Amino acid sequence: MPERESTVGVLEPETRKSTRTKVGFVSLGCPKNLVDSEVMMGLLAEAGAEITARAEDADVLVVNTCSFIESAQQESVNAILEMAQHKSAGRVKKLIVAGCLVERYRAQIQQDIPEVDAVVGTGELEQILAAAGIAQPRAAVPHSPFTILQSRPEGAARAEKGRFSRADWEGAAASLPQYLYDESTPRLLATPRHSAYIKIAEGCDHPCSFCIIPQLRGKFRSRRFESVVAEAEGLARAGAREITLIGQDTTCYGEDLGLKDGLALLLERLARVEELRWVRFLYAYPNKITGRLLEAMAAHEKICSYMDVPLQHASAAVLKRMQRGGGAELFLRSIEKMRRAVPGLTLRTTFIVGFPGETERDFEELCEFVRAAEFDWLGAFGYSDEEGAAAHALDRKLPRPEIERRRKHLMKVQQAISRRKKKALVGREFELLLEGESEESEWLWEGRTAMHAPEIDGKVYVNDLGRHAQARAGEFYRCRVTEAHDYDLVAELL
Repeated sequence: MPERESTVGVLEPETRKSTRTKVGFVSLGCPKNLVDSEVMMGLLAEAGAEITARAEDADVLVVNTCSFIESAQQESVNAILEMAQHKSAGRVKKLIVAGCLVERYRAQIQQDIPEVDAVVGTGELEQILAAAGIAQPRAAVPHSPFTILQSRPEGAARAEKGRFSRADWEGAAASLPQYLYDESTPRLLATPRHSAYIKIAEGCDHPCSFCIIPQLRGKFRSRRFESVVAEAEGLARAGAREITLIGQDTTCYGEDLGLKDGLALLLERLARVEELRWVRFLYAYPNKITGRLLEAMAAHEKICSYMDVPLQHASAAVLKRMQRGGGAELFLRSIEKMRRAVPGLTLRTTFIVGFPGETERDFEELCEFVRAAEFDWLGAFGYSDEEGAAAHALDRKLPRPEIERRRKHLMKVQQAISRRKKKALVGREFELLLEGESEESEWLWEGRTAMHAPEIDGKVYVNDLGRHAQARAGEFYRCRVTEAHDYDLVAELL
């Protein structure tokens, strides 16, 4: 495949007055949504727009929304209303709402918030150009090798059972998103130049009863292997030293393309990109973690020994109602296998507490499992009803105060585990990616080790630059941990 010029840019400070249309972005939700925002910003910048970080300077404002859970929907609505005030004040000419909330409430958004001029769904990113009044979308490339035609048999089977149906969503488009960007799509990074996400797949075929992502994002579909590699090489040439692979389920990567152990093959290929120092992936599905994947992680120094596997619960009864399968005993065996195969593995997970029908005994089983598994990082969400999710129709719903009580209790269990594990790191040396000066204090810098994924894990505060007269953000240093807190570390550079 011929090498293409990098289409990656980085948001830079505005240095002079411009007559170009200024577009401001509010990007909410997960890194997958952030990549969508970066693609839309890249498309707009390529078409001549100027991206501004100041809403009060913008001619056009875009709110890229999240609709995963109730609190995310509320945060999205609040952001839209806040940006609508800029339009009411007369400075902003257009307000555009994009993302998952559009897939769910397409008609209702403009009906209830008249300041919104246009909506752009997750499968319509190129429509941002017309919505902003800057240009028409680029013409589709006929017979593109990146046109995705196939789907996983699981996706087709679950489609027949109505897994992706939006029939009950009034005002939502009937068709599912099919869009996937590729390495030639312009993209403007919102992350620091040295660290970037790559979305390797979109959509999800899993039947989880609490989740509406399949209806919002469509069937699982992988980007072409060569396209991901080309984008990683372009990012590396542009200065990225850390790549984080994301998707709704990264461990399914390549199955729709006929690849066996596609993620392992991709990680091994990316580990050969000379400029990259760290390659990691997020969002693994428990029963898709293969021995081949673990071998790849153990064999390549550049592939971070970091596993993010959302388990959602440990009680077999609750997992069955979630339509996921598994249980505490099976998960503990799997974790033991992972830790045996990848020495020094950092393990992250997330749980949903207060799922319909979760008994006190189920919850205590979850807490006991967390004590036994000793995760390095853990997040907990309280269950919330989502229209369109199968769990919405389940009985035995728990009161919200009880859900919050259980969530706080689980995090208290994890806090003690985290404190003990972080304390054991004092005195040890690690490679540290320095992120920049800390917002906490001008006397502190912040960084991450390979144990810390961007944005979601604790921080490493650096209070001593050691022999370095100056430190530079985006550079790697050797450090020694000198203090430990519940989730954060303090270190000195060596």
